[in-house]
Amino acid sequence: MSQSLDLYRKARTLIPGGTQLLSKRPELFLPEQWPAYYSKAKGAEVWDLDGNKYIDMAYNGIGACVLGAADQDVDAAVKHVIENGQMSSLNAPEEVELAELLIELHPWAQMVRYGRCGGEAMAIAVRIARAKTGRDHIAFCGYHGWHDWYLAANLAEDKALDGHLLPGLEPKGVPRGLKGTVHPFHYNKIEELEAIVAKHGKDIAAIAMEPMRDHGPEDGFLKKIRDIATKNGSVLIFDEVTSAFRMNTGGIHLLEGVDPDIAVFAKAMGNGYPIAAVIGTENVMQAAQTTFISSTNWTERIGPVAALATIRKHRKHNVHEHLIHIGTMVQEGWKTIAKKTDLPLHVSGIPPLSHFGIDGKDGEAARTLFAQLMLERGFLAHKGFYPTFAHTKEQIAAYLKATEEAFGIIAKAMKDSSLMKLLKGPIAHSGFARLT
Repeated sequence: MSQSLDLYRKARTLIPGGTQLLSKRPELFLPEQWPAYYSKAKGAEVWDLDGNKYIDMAYNGIGACVLGAADQDVDAAVKHVIENGQMSSLNAPEEVELAELLIELHPWAQMVRYGRCGGEAMAIAVRIARAKTGRDHIAFCGYHGWHDWYLAANLAEDKALDGHLLPGLEPKGVPRGLKGTVHPFHYNKIEELEAIVAKHGKDIAAIAMEPMRDHGPEDGFLKKIRDIATKNGSVLIFDEVTSAFRMNTGGIHLLEGVDPDIAVFAKAMGNGYPIAAVIGTENVMQAAQTTFISSTNWTERIGPVAALATIRKHRKHNVHEHLIHIGTMVQEGWKTIAKKTDLPLHVSGIPPLSHFGIDGKDGEAARTLFAQLMLERGFLAHKGFYPTFAHTKEQIAAYLKATEEAFGIIAKAMKDSSLMKLLKGPIAHSGFARLT
């Protein structure tokens, strides 16, 4: 992997942090060994710069490639657009077509605005909510990107970083005047939101949250959130950037029967092509016209065309059923193999967003060794797995066979304290903790 490793060393001298996305940083997986760059990706397979081929049993475009990399139907639609011009002084008609499709999938919504990535789409949603209500404060649950409104939660009275909320996400550069405008609460902890509302009440413009991620709502949690938002006059924003198109075609909130005022989509909606959507009720979305939300690249044509092709294929083939099936196979495989090898492991997440953790003080070293052992066996693998429509049962069987070998080696190494001897490089970084 000399070409990939050498290029990453160069990148670190040219690009702050080495990569554009924290979640693709090699140090999070396998420091000094992870093949940072690809030359080709197709379906569930990836080739690095040195020509090595891997099966992607990790994040598959960090959840973007829900159909698999380079899906032929989506790519065909995009190529047609490229041949006929992807940018013009006029607007792309597909903007209207995609809006109609998103509203068809979400009958509670009437209007749509577009962006090109999840973080900026959440910033758009928050701006609209503040414009609608005339309020400044946001109550939030979950991960929502890099923008000032969100990172302001990590501002402390006398320090640049409050290390207790989101370790690893530093708010340097975020105006300190935003301190105290953003209030976190934990999923399924309705009493935490109630306390925020009791204290800040009519200052709260929006309640922003992921409707589901690692686990579902308990004791009518989402319905209680809806009631609180309505009573307080706050805009309810569901961040569906990660959760959408996993368990159904559209937003996962549809399965819970709770309608937000705004829902935000990105990632899987375009199968890797940049596209994001902010959908909402007409009453709330019209507030976008009372502020300034505008960008040249939000009018390019590829994003909407890719989204149309992705959503239509997703719905036609019930892609979510395959994601659930493949994800369940992997989760059950992890559990069975862990029990067989006596590895202290816990599994979490809905099947299309699966994760495992290795318990004990050597857990980080153990999961680093897992990435190393699986890479040697031809798999990009980590503690998380986001399945795609392209994954086959044969690939999963091969992965689980390799996993059994890896878990066995790890379990033995944990018992005889030889983990560090087996590692060929440093322990992987832990990244940042999500508030869920």
